[in-house]
Amino acid sequence: MIKNTHTMNPNEFDVIIIGGGITGAGTQRDCAMRGLKTLLIERSDIATGATGRNHGLLHSGARYAVNDSESAEECIRENRILRKIAAHCIDETGGLFITLPEDDPEYQNTFVESCLRAGIEAEVIDPELARRWEPTVNQNLTGAVKVPDASIDPFRLCAANMLDAKLRGGQVRLHTTVTGFIKEGDTVRGVHTRNAQTGQVNDFYARIIVNAGGVWAQEIAAMAGAQISLYPAKGSLLIFAHRVNKHVINRCRKPSNADILVPGDTVCIVGTTSSRIPLDACDEVAVTPEEVNLLITEGSKLAPVLSSTRILRAYAGVRPLISTDKDDSGRNITRGFVILDHESRDGIKGLVSICGGKLTTYRLMAEKTTDLLCRKLGNEKKCMTAVSPLPGSEEGSYEKVAQKIWETPSTAQKAAAFRMGTRAFRMRSSDRWNDALVCKCEEVSVGEINGAIERMDASTLTDLRRRTRLGMGPCQGEFCACRAAGLLAASHGCIDREREDLNQFLQERWKGNFPIGWGDTLREAEYTQWVYKFVLGL
Repeated sequence: MIKNTHTMNPNEFDVIIIGGGITGAGTQRDCAMRGLKTLLIERSDIATGATGRNHGLLHSGARYAVNDSESAEECIRENRILRKIAAHCIDETGGLFITLPEDDPEYQNTFVESCLRAGIEAEVIDPELARRWEPTVNQNLTGAVKVPDASIDPFRLCAANMLDAKLRGGQVRLHTTVTGFIKEGDTVRGVHTRNAQTGQVNDFYARIIVNAGGVWAQEIAAMAGAQISLYPAKGSLLIFAHRVNKHVINRCRKPSNADILVPGDTVCIVGTTSSRIPLDACDEVAVTPEEVNLLITEGSKLAPVLSSTRILRAYAGVRPLISTDKDDSGRNITRGFVILDHESRDGIKGLVSICGGKLTTYRLMAEKTTDLLCRKLGNEKKCMTAVSPLPGSEEGSYEKVAQKIWETPSTAQKAAAFRMGTRAFRMRSSDRWNDALVCKCEEVSVGEINGAIERMDASTLTDLRRRTRLGMGPCQGEFCACRAAGLLAASHGCIDREREDLNQFLQERWKGNFPIGWGDTLREAEYTQWVYKFVLGL
């Protein structure tokens, strides 16, 4: 039976989840919905690993249909579920798989047949129709297939899962590192932690601990004496300054470099590369000039206009693939997931690891993990995450959410509603001060910033970026960062802390410009540096 959580010590929980990516956040939500007392611990902020460093593509599964049918079937099932429960996080773009003259023309038939077997709607359309639907697509395309791809905001999705868990009693500790496990014989009882911002150390205890650390799950498991073999596959991407395409555009061929172009919010993203890197290099992944050249060259084959479109920044993430394969690219490794019960696998009780998977299948991963936890804890409650909308999508569909958005007279609230869904109507937006814009590129208001500080665990400028898109527009935080730092200083009562935070935020923004530093981008970066150094003294 479940232990009575009302009599628990404040530092005791049914389940502790290590990792604040989408898998950890989704698992906490599922556990909380089944009545378990939960704590989520993340060493940085939400979505700082692979969750926040990808295309933002809601896969239909079509990309994997030919070579990984199991992953394809999982993707299309979860794609349909997420459209219902996370409508405010999704942009219903649709997707096109295009065949170019250099591609094998026979692959399209194989592709369509594989999609249909996996339950994915795949409709062959006339190339001329594809050109009309997507004016910027490569006009030389010889074939086109329509699929139900979409774009999804991973930061909103992660924040919504975490918020729902908190509303159901879950606790969250961000910027907190697990420094070791508390063990009694062969049983893991808890974790030692240290807060990176305050230096405070705490011990927390749980009946079961879930390792959802992504590519760092290997290190976390090792602290408990368990071994996990992961394949860290680095992927580099480019963000362009505006949306050049309406649909997600894919190459209809075997997956390769720079063959996906995803529109999202005010920008579009092309990627990705894939190369194996050492595990100890995962904390500081950098994009090389060679990768930038490859992404521009290959990406321009999807949409030629990319070759003359301003690049906002370059970034890279690391996929935590589950394989010991020696393949240098990782392209042939399954995008499926595994749940490791270390009690049956390694003789270590009280520890479970979840590895692999994709953003699109996070909810399924969380469901299967929580099913295992509940069996161990004697909890017979069923999973309801597939039918229960996330905070912000309570209206049930994008159309209903959009209708409510346009009914509000506040421009600032309209902009916020596209990011927060129905939750935007809870933020303070009743006067000129709260409606005033902090970030003009993304139309982020004072009320939205303060709401993220007060209710969404945002304590730094980078935290605010992930929750509101502050600094993610064309100016890359050149003006809004100072305004937002002032709001953080007012909330925290510490100007010196926010001055240092501002320095770190701008440095991180500029890191993304380094691999693309030529021409107008370089001149703009130099000018911005002069402004901050000689006008603002930063």
